[in-house]
Amino acid sequence: MSAAPQDLSPQALAESCAASMWALDRASQGLGMSLDRVAPGEASVSMTVTEAMCNGLATCHGGFIFTLADSAFAFACNGYNQHTVAQHASITFIAAAFAGDRLTARAREVSRKGRGGIYDISVVNQAGEMVAEFRGHSRTVKGTHLPAPPAD
Repeated sequence: MSAAPQDLSPQALAESCAASMWALDRASQGLGMSLDRVAPGEASVSMTVTEAMCNGLATCHGGFIFTLADSAFAFACNGYNQHTVAQHASITFIAAAFAGDRLTARAREVSRKGRGGIYDISVVNQAGEMVAEFRGHSRTVKGTHLPAPPAD
């Protein structure tokens, strides 16, 4: 019998919520992303840029960089067993990424009050060079990732 969500440590809860989300996340999986790390209010997601992700300037299309950052944002803000969605997000592109680059988005919680949260996500390449900065505002909605176990 598995533990009730309220009986899990914060780290175990974040990992369990991430596993539940990852199992259904066709977008991140379809783009070849990997969920590298998750903790309460934090997540790290990485992806290798493919030729199919490059635009007419032979650089990674910004939409793919945004999607990578957004995925890290989602895993960071959903680790509390409450369905949480993006309410607003913005990105600043700092440097180009190219086919073959391994990009990593590292999300960290800045603030979480009531139903809202703010998260900063840094996207770096394999050399640790900054590619983009993303800020996401989250909103908690109805629903949980983990059901409560049945009562005895």
